[in-house]
Amino acid sequence: MEFVEFINTPTVDNVVLHKPFELSLEGTLCVTGHHLILSSRQESKSELWLLHRSIDSVEKKLSGAGGTLTIRCKDFSIIQLEIPLAEECINIASSVEQLSNIDDVALMYPFFYRPLFDVLEDGWQAFLPQEEFNRFKECSDEWRLSYINKDYEVCPSYPHLVIVPKSIDDITLVRVAGFRQHGRFPVLCYYHKDTKAVMMRSSQPLTGTNGRRCKDDERLVNAVLGIGRRGYILDTRSQGHAKAAQAKGGGFEPEAHYSQWRRINQAIDRKHALHDSIIKLIEACNDTSTSTDKWLSKLDSSGWLSNVKDVINAACMVAQFIDKEAASVLVHGSDGLDTTLQVTSLAQLLLDHDCRTVRGFEALVEREWLQAGHPFQERCAKSAFAMTKQHKEAPVFLLFLDCVWQIWQQFPCSFEFNEDFLLLLFQHAYASQFGTFLCNNEFERKNHELVTKTVSLWSYVNRPEVIQTYMNPMYEPNQGALWPSVAPQSLQLWTALYCSSIIDNGPRIEGWDEMAHIQESDKELRSRVNRLRRQVECLLRQDSKHNKGSTPAFANDVITNQGSQ
Repeated sequence: MEFVEFINTPTVDNVVLHKPFELSLEGTLCVTGHHLILSSRQESKSELWLLHRSIDSVEKKLSGAGGTLTIRCKDFSIIQLEIPLAEECINIASSVEQLSNIDDVALMYPFFYRPLFDVLEDGWQAFLPQEEFNRFKECSDEWRLSYINKDYEVCPSYPHLVIVPKSIDDITLVRVAGFRQHGRFPVLCYYHKDTKAVMMRSSQPLTGTNGRRCKDDERLVNAVLGIGRRGYILDTRSQGHAKAAQAKGGGFEPEAHYSQWRRINQAIDRKHALHDSIIKLIEACNDTSTSTDKWLSKLDSSGWLSNVKDVINAACMVAQFIDKEAASVLVHGSDGLDTTLQVTSLAQLLLDHDCRTVRGFEALVEREWLQAGHPFQERCAKSAFAMTKQHKEAPVFLLFLDCVWQIWQQFPCSFEFNEDFLLLLFQHAYASQFGTFLCNNEFERKNHELVTKTVSLWSYVNRPEVIQTYMNPMYEPNQGALWPSVAPQSLQLWTALYCSSIIDNGPRIEGWDEMAHIQESDKELRSRVNRLRRQVECLLRQDSKHNKGSTPAFANDVITNQGSQ
C-alpha cells in the first residue's frame, strides 16, 4: 500500500492554524504519509508537525467558499485549521481520517523515523530482564531465571525470561500455564529487601464451575511461603465478577486448596467502564458553558477520580501487606494484563524509592508494562474523542500515570522526575516516532524486529541535555515507603493533561522553570562557598607550618561574607 493513495490534495496555501493560548499562524499545509505539517514564512514562528497517529477525530465544517477542520488529538489537545477552499477542506479531512486509521504496524512512523541525534545509549538494551534480576540478588537462593518461554509458546504475552521459584522446574511451569488464563502463570515481579516478602502476578486460575484443581499450581504458589507463613491473593475483581468468570471457565483460588493464602477482592473497574469514564471526563473538561455546580456533577458522574482512588487503594493494601506484615502477595484479575499491572507497578512505586527516580521509573514501565505484555497497540488505538469505540480500547496506562501524578502531588520532593515526564510517557504511548510502545507484547515486537528497525524512546530521553528538562528541582531522595491519602479532598483533577485546551499551562511551566533556575543558582552558590572553604583550608595548612597555634582572622571572614551573599 502506498500512502499517496490517500492524499488527494498534498499542499494547500493560506491555511490558518488556531491553537489555544497561542497566536494564529498562517502558512502552507502539507499532508505527508505520516504527518500533517503547517509551515510559515513568518520569522520566529513555530511550525506544526502533527503525527497522523496522534489524531483521534476530524470534524469538518464548510462555510462560504472555504471550511474549518477541527482536529482532536489523543492527548486531548484541540486545534483548528481554516482552509480557503471547500474542496480542499473536504480532501484534507478525508486524507487525515484515512491516514490516522492505518492499523498495519509496519507502516507506522517509527519504522521510517531516522534520529537527528547521536544515540549515546541503546534504549532497547537498557532494561534487560537479566540485568533487572540483579535487583533481586538477595533472593537468588530461592528464585531463578527461566527460559521456558524463550519461543513464546508457553505464554505469548510473557517475555522470553521470567523469574520463578527455584524449587519449581520448567515442566511444572508448563502444566501451571495450562491452568491459568492465556498461560500467564505466577511470576515474581518484586522482592522487598526489608521484610523478605515478595509480590507475584498472574492471570485467573481456570477452575470453572466444576472446581477444577491443579496441584502443580498450588505447589508453585505455596513455594514462596516459608513454614507457618501466610500470604494474600488480591483479586482486582469484585466477588460478583469473579463468580461470573467462574461460570465461563475462569475463577479464583479456593481457600481449601490454598490454605496458606487469604483471598481478598479489591474491585477496580474493567477496561470497558474505564473507556466510558474517560470520555465523560473529557466531555466535562471541555464544556465551558456549564455552571460550576453542573460541572462538578459531571466530573463526579464520570467516575474517573473514583477509578484513581480504587487503584491507589489496592496498591496501598498490597504495599501494606508486604511492608507492615511481611506477607507475600499474589495479584491477579481476569487476564492479568490491565488492572493487575496497575496494582503491581504502583505498589512498587510506593515501596521502592528507586522506582521514583527517572531510570527506576523507566525500568518499572519496561518491566511491569512492556515486558509484562500490556497490549498498548489495542488499548491505545483511540482515545476519548474517537467517533467509534473499539472493543479492546481502554486508558489503562493513562489511569496508572494519573495515580502516579496523584502521589507525586502529595509527595513532591520524593520524585526525581517532574510532571512533564509523565505527560511525555502518556503522549508517546498513544503516538510516537519511537518504537517503544508499538505492538502488544515482546513476541510481536520481536516479529516486527523493532530492536533493529526502530529507535527506543529511552535512547532519546536519557540523553543528558534532554533528561535535564524532566528533572524535579525539589527532589530529595526518600528511602522510606510512601503512604498516600485517598480521601476525596486529597485527589485532584490533572488539569495540565485533561484541560490543556481550556487552561493555559504557560504559567505552570514558567513557575517550574523559575524554580529550577533558583535551585541551579543555589547549587552554584553552594559550590562557590565549598571552593572557597577548600582554598581557605589550604591557606590554613600552609600558615600552620610557619605560625603554629594561630589562625588567620581573615579566613572565617571570607567564608562568612561569601555565605551571606
